[in-house]
Amino acid sequence: MNHTNPMHRHAVLALLLLGLAGCASSSSPIHPSGWACEAGDQSMVRDTLYFGHNRPNGGRVREAEWRQFLNEVITPRFPDGLTVMKATGQWRNANGHIEQEVSQVVTVLHAGDPTTRGKISEVMAAYRQRFDQEAVLRERTATCARF
Repeated sequence: MNHTNPMHRHAVLALLLLGLAGCASSSSPIHPSGWACEAGDQSMVRDTLYFGHNRPNGGRVREAEWRQFLNEVITPRFPDGLTVMKATGQWRNANGHIEQEVSQVVTVLHAGDPTTRGKISEVMAAYRQRFDQEAVLRERTATCARF
């Protein structure tokens, strides 16, 4: 057998890679970025949503209004769990002004299926409509998780 033949080397490399991929997928899930999660981890999607409390008319979303939105809109769509943190952020609005505002940051881990992605979009649209917001920031990343 001639191991210096480029076609042979490519074929051997392809077989090795396929074999390694098979090993990785049988012992741990493959993360969408291509690297393997640790054994026992699940490949998941993490959506982080940033809900600013400043209103365009100068008012603010009150704490009671936020809690009501969380209880009525977000929690029913994600009853298995989520994380909520208070934050202070800043951003440039449509008029070019820098705004600083109190915000709520909601993190949801999920499988990334179309139904769940749709629920994320529904939450964002509901907040923009209810509180007359220009935007809700969504940050989506692939991650590995263990519960």
